[in-house]
Amino acid sequence: MSRKEIYEQKAGELLLPIVESHGFELVDVEYVKEAGNWYLRAYIDKEGGITVDDCEVVSRAFSDKLDENDFIEDSYILEVSSPGLGRPLKKEKDYQRSMGKELEIRTFRPVEGKKEFYGILRAYDDNSVTIQLEDGQDMTFAKQDLALIRLAFHL
Repeated sequence: MSRKEIYEQKAGELLLPIVESHGFELVDVEYVKEAGNWYLRAYIDKEGGITVDDCEVVSRAFSDKLDENDFIEDSYILEVSSPGLGRPLKKEKDYQRSMGKELEIRTFRPVEGKKEFYGILRAYDDNSVTIQLEDGQDMTFAKQDLALIRLAFHL
């Protein structure tokens, strides 16, 4: 495991009891470098959506736990937020939560002359995703061919 993966795993283990004690769901934890700064990001959710106050409560408790356990060598910025509408589907529970909902899919290379598809998530496994297109046809994509997969939102 890489240092990044170890940090994400340990942070997730510390955060999970905090998040669950408030009735929230831990969606993801990521440790990433952007513009020269390291960020430890935790994404939380609950039915009806997360508020700024929810993020603040979790952030304070999580910050205290991180200070006690001090396992991250670099200096970093802690962020706790909701996953947001535009967040890609990554984990099994992201797909479970999205069953029957409309997805936006973008492929690396054109498929039947297009690179962008919208449809209802019908099925998925470790290697593929199947959506039902507007015309009622099912279309299956190999996950390795997907540049992006997320819930669709229309403005």
